[in-house]
Parts: sequence; C-alpha cells; structure tokens
Amino acid sequence: MKQKIIIKVSMHCSKCRTKAMKIASVADGVTSVALHGPEKDKLMIEGDGVDAACLTSSLRKKLCHASLEIVEEVKEKNEEPPKSPTPIIHCPQPQPQFEYFTVVSEPPPGPCTIM
Repeated sequence: MKQKIIIKVSMHCSKCRTKAMKIASVADGVTSVALHGPEKDKLMIEGDGVDAACLTSSLRKKLCHASLEIVEEVKEKNEEPPKSPTPIIHCPQPQPQFEYFTVVSEPPPGPCTIM
C-alpha cells in the first residue's frame, strides 16, 4: 500500500533540514522525501509500508519537535488513455519484379594456340 506522510518538524537551518531528510530517507519502505510548506518546515514522505509513528518518534529523538500531520493512501492511476480509432492502412499488392539476365559469349580465341 503506497502512502503519503506529512510530518511537521522544527527545522531552524539548512543543516537541520539536511539531517531530517537523511533520517527520513533511511527509513524502511521510503521511496521519496521532499520539503513541503511555505517555510519548508514539513517533510513529505512517500513510500510503501512506511511506519509513520516510528518515523516521527525517530525524528523527535534526533531533532527536537516533530508532529505527524497527514497519513493518506496514494491511489495509483490505472486509467488507460482513450484509444483513438486505428486507421485502416491499405497496401496495394506488390508488383512482380522481373529479373533480367544477359548472356555474354566468350570472346573468340586469339592467335595463340598453346592454351
């Protein structure tokens, strides 16, 4: 089950953001991590079978404040694009190809009789 998780983390500098992204990226089942929100203080994590509570508690331990905001299932788009009608292509029958051969006779023997 693919899911999208948004965790609000208190990140004061770029070093804190980098550390939070590293912690989230090594969690089991995570496929992508991105900063989210106008102040870049939220982590948007996508993955398959990610334990959101465990991830939030590890962010709390290694940083300071982290709160779980949204956990939702990502539905895959299985819709096929509408098919356009297949054009009918009419190929004319191939014309028979003729092969032309010319017969070349050997030149008349020369005055040498040894050969």
